[in-house]
Amino acid sequence: MSEHPFRAAVRPLVDALGGQLLEPEQAGADDVVLSWEGCEVVAVRLPHLADSLDRILADLERRHGMPLARLDRKAKQSVVRNLEARGAFTLRHGVETVAAALGVSRFTVYNYLNRENAEPGGAPPRPEGA
Repeated sequence: MSEHPFRAAVRPLVDALGGQLLEPEQAGADDVVLSWEGCEVVAVRLPHLADSLDRILADLERRHGMPLARLDRKAKQSVVRNLEARGAFTLRHGVETVAAALGVSRFTVYNYLNRENAEPGGAPPRPEGA
């Protein structure tokens, strides 16, 4: 039996999120069941947030074609900006995880964040402890 076109259409998005496609009858309470023309077609099991950062870092490595630690400073700063825009630093141990992936210290990641926020048009500086 061929795959439903709607299921095929959402597969790349679910894969990019690190989710899992299930049959609708396999859906648990936390899964999202998607319907097409009034018929349940697929259920999506979303990843745990803690796994999301690792997945994002792996995707960035694939996009850059090398380990993030081998990038030059400017590219690392760009990665930090991208990760901040995606909310990576709201996760517990986010800064430490990113620092390890970039091969820099936590202090350096904070410097990249502060530099970005201090530039014209950047977000305002964060209060201490935020």
